[in-house]
Amino acid sequence: MSDDELRVVLYSHDSQGLGHTRRNLAIARSLARHLPALTGRPVTGMLLTGVDAATSYGRPEGFDWVVLPGIRKGSGGYAPRNLAVGMAQLTSLRSGMLDAALTGFRPHLVVVDRHAWGVDRELREPLRRLRAHSPGTAVVLGLREVLDEPGAAAREWAALGDLERVHEVYDQIWVYGDRAVHDPVASGEIPAELADLVRHTGYLSTGRVPGERTSGVDRPYVLSMAGGGCDGHRLTLAAARATVPRGHRHVVITGPQMPEEHAEQVRAAALPGTRVLSSVPDALAEVVAASAVVSMGGYNSVAEILTTSTPALLVPRDRPRQEQLIRARALRAHGAVDVLSADSLSSAALSRWLHRVVGTVQPRRHLALDGLHAVPVLAARLLPGARSAVQPPGPADLVVPAVPARAGGLR
Repeated sequence: MSDDELRVVLYSHDSQGLGHTRRNLAIARSLARHLPALTGRPVTGMLLTGVDAATSYGRPEGFDWVVLPGIRKGSGGYAPRNLAVGMAQLTSLRSGMLDAALTGFRPHLVVVDRHAWGVDRELREPLRRLRAHSPGTAVVLGLREVLDEPGAAAREWAALGDLERVHEVYDQIWVYGDRAVHDPVASGEIPAELADLVRHTGYLSTGRVPGERTSGVDRPYVLSMAGGGCDGHRLTLAAARATVPRGHRHVVITGPQMPEEHAEQVRAAALPGTRVLSSVPDALAEVVAASAVVSMGGYNSVAEILTTSTPALLVPRDRPRQEQLIRARALRAHGAVDVLSADSLSSAALSRWLHRVVGTVQPRRHLALDGLHAVPVLAARLLPGARSAVQPPGPADLVVPAVPARAGGLR
C-alpha cells in the first residue's frame, strides 16, 4: 500500500435486513465521489458486512466487500445464521477477521454503523488495538436519527459498560438525520455524556442517483415496498389486494428476505394489474417514477423517499422496536409523509389513500437532506492535513422550523 490513497473501512453487523449495509454503501459511494476533491487524494476502502446478499448491490470503484460469517436474531439473542458452531466461537472468528482487516489495511477512517462494539463486543478489542497502533486513524460511530424509545436505547448504552471507553475510541458520532425533525440527544436516545461527539449530518438523501427502472411496468403506477421483507408480509399482502386508481398499475416489492411461503401468498393475492417482485436492483428508480408509494418506515427506504416529491404513506413496524413508528410520526409532524398504524392496516385503507393522493405532490425541501454531502466534509476535516482546508457543512447544521402536517394525513 502507498501512502497516497485514503483508506476507508465501513463496518455493519447485519443480523436482519439489509438496512445497515445499504446505509454504509450509500456513504461509501459519497466518500468515493467527493473525498478526492476535498483532500486531493484517491480513495479506496472495504465494506465489512454480515450479509452475503449485500454484494449484489455493487460497490464504488476502489472499494471491495468483506463478508463475515452470518448471524441472526434468535429468541435468546444472536445466533449463527449458517455455521454449525456456538455463538462464542462465531464471535471469536468474526472478531479475528475484523482485527485482521483493520490491522492489515491500516485505514485512515473507520465508520461503524449503529453498534459501537459490534455484535457481542466483537469489534471492541480490534478497535482498541487499532487505536494503539494507529492513533491517527479517525473512528466514527454512525447512527440513524432514531434509535428506539429512550428506555430501550438507554439499556443498550448501559450494556456497553463505561461510556468513557467510547470516548477513548471514537472521534465523532454522526447522526444521519435532521435535528429539527428528531433529536436523539434531546430525547435521551444518546447519552448526555456523549453529546459533545455528536454531529447531525442531515438525512442521507440528496445525492442518491437513481438508476434504470427494472420492474417492467409502464407508467402510471403506484408502488408498495417492504424493505428487506423479513417482516413485510402483512403490508405487502394488504397492498396486493388493494384497488388502485383508474389507469394505474401497481408494483409490489416484497423484499429479498421475505420467506418464500409468504411471498407466494402475496403473489397469489395480487389483483389484475398488480405485479409482485421479490426485489429490484434500484428501489429509488421505482420511487421516483411512481405516482404514490406505500412503504414500511425503515431508514433507507425513507431516505430514498425523501429525495422525491412522491406522495408517501408509511406503515411503520411498531415492535419489537419503536424506531420506525417514532420516525414516521416525526416526519408526519413536519409534513413529509402520511402515516397508517399497523393496527389500522387493511387493503381498504391503502386503497382509500392511493385514490386520494394520486395526482398530488409532497414537497420535502424544508428538511435537511444533505447528509451525503455533509459526511465527506466531516470525514475530510477529521483526516490529517485536511482540516484547515475544508469548510464545515452548512445546511446540515441549520435548524429547520416545523411546518404543519398535510391535511388529511392518516393516523
